[in-house]
Amino acid sequence: MVKRIFDLLDNYRECFPDKIDAFAKKEGEQWITYSSEQYLTYSNFISYALLENGLKKNDCVISISNNRPEWNFLDMGLAQIGAVHVPLYPTINAKSYDYIIQHCQPVAIFVSDQILYEKIEPLLADHPSVKLVYSFEKIKAVAHWTRLLEAGEKAEANLKSELTAIKESIQPDDLATIIYTSGTTGNPKGVMLSHNNFMSNVLASAARLSLDSSHKTLSFLPINHVYERMVNYQYQYKGVSIYYAESMDTIGDNLRELKPHGFATVPRLLEKVYDKIMAKGKSLPFIKKSIFLWAVKLGSKYELNRANGSWYEFKLKIARKLIFSKWQEALGGNIMFMCSGGAALQVRLERLFWAAGIPVQEGYGLTETSPIIAANQNAYPDVKFGTVGPVLKGVEVKIADDGEILARGPNIMLGYYKNPELTKQVIDEDGWFHTGDIGCWEEDRFLKITDRKKEIFKTSGGIYIAPQVIENRLKESPFIDQNIVIGEFKRFPSVIISPDFEFLKEYCKRKKIPFESPEDVIFNQKIQVRIWKEVQKMNVNLDRPKKIKSFRLVADVWTPESGELSPTLKLKRKVLKNKYQLLIEEIYS
Repeated sequence: MVKRIFDLLDNYRECFPDKIDAFAKKEGEQWITYSSEQYLTYSNFISYALLENGLKKNDCVISISNNRPEWNFLDMGLAQIGAVHVPLYPTINAKSYDYIIQHCQPVAIFVSDQILYEKIEPLLADHPSVKLVYSFEKIKAVAHWTRLLEAGEKAEANLKSELTAIKESIQPDDLATIIYTSGTTGNPKGVMLSHNNFMSNVLASAARLSLDSSHKTLSFLPINHVYERMVNYQYQYKGVSIYYAESMDTIGDNLRELKPHGFATVPRLLEKVYDKIMAKGKSLPFIKKSIFLWAVKLGSKYELNRANGSWYEFKLKIARKLIFSKWQEALGGNIMFMCSGGAALQVRLERLFWAAGIPVQEGYGLTETSPIIAANQNAYPDVKFGTVGPVLKGVEVKIADDGEILARGPNIMLGYYKNPELTKQVIDEDGWFHTGDIGCWEEDRFLKITDRKKEIFKTSGGIYIAPQVIENRLKESPFIDQNIVIGEFKRFPSVIISPDFEFLKEYCKRKKIPFESPEDVIFNQKIQVRIWKEVQKMNVNLDRPKKIKSFRLVADVWTPESGELSPTLKLKRKVLKNKYQLLIEEIYS
């Protein structure tokens, strides 16, 4: 029974001993694969080497890396000796690294490359707890991770029985990892997750994964994030081959090259895929463009279980052959499922991808819930558009009087590291975790998320505004890349918009509007009028006091690197409000 993270290795030994491509990464033009046997061997060698270096149970070890097979070897090597894996985003700043190193006092740090080492190297002198530094790529002044393999192989005979004893002593509820997530005070907070937190989630959600050991998947979301990490464990449990994308920029090329059967994603990436498809379709010659737009319009009306009738299904068959087959080809041609999480997925996109024969399974959860609370399946009747699906087996959910979603079960975190007071604020005496999300039930079994409790604000007129609902609707426009709704304690809600400048450039070209730069085009009167038209389109569906009354365009592109978005592409509202404070004052002056 898989109850601890390293039990996945025994599962490989028993179920998939001859798998030749448990993992793969690309070096140059070639995909380098690692077998299940190598996975077991390398994980053991790392365990032996770390034991020989004096690591013991509950010691923290930080990894700062892109997605790669070596990350898993380290992860399992640490799990087997009871050490605590602390994986960090490669994109966060030096100040955050400094805080986390001070907070968790790691014994060792693993980095993937020279650039990341240069970010942490100046900090090491101030953190004497760090005794060891290793790299996954060969860089100067740092020991390469293969040194551990060599040392572990030599130490195996002496440490084999000790490792066996340590593994037997590790309980499912023991701490396995600390995942640092953004804190409300500015400092990251460490979410403590046990072996059982993860494995209970893996086992409960595995039944909803339609892939098996004959399939392969592409992994590109950061593996240090709880969502992609759990999905990777899920793939391992079912023996699915995991191929790691070279980078976020090569996802399209990797999909077409590998032709995988599925992948995990976030809504923003699907939105960008859709925008590119639409831009390409609208640039087709008139007849082809007309057929393309007909297919998209048809797909936007898609209903599950052939609910639209036989005439609709006949037209859909034609649309799939003429148009949607090209969508499938763009994703490699073999996609059986896509799971989407991290933020709300537009219902329009859900319908379109399902109409194209590419099921999208939207789910919901948090780092503190390891992460899945609820998820749609990829077949009727266990899927409903506009919801995050039925609750996972073994997890309880109830809606509080104020609409907040509460969850309880084996997936709920152990607590926040070194912060029992904050833990008490989110986990009550009865074990219910307060998610901070507002939701409701549909058909008594499908969970629907409506907003973030902390993000709902009130205007000076006493009107409550749920900004995410408005922001998601606005992002359906091809003109809008990102936006933030503002207006707390103000007379009316407004919105600051970061346009999709790639689309805008093509639009300006078609309409013969000058496009010198983003800084110039956002003040062009024709562009202002056109984007306001998109806002007005959205306003139609809002009650009068909730309608957007004013807007401003900004020339900045919001990204995790520039600081306006989190690594999972969520808005950093405090950062944005501070950044555009003068603009906000101008709106309400």
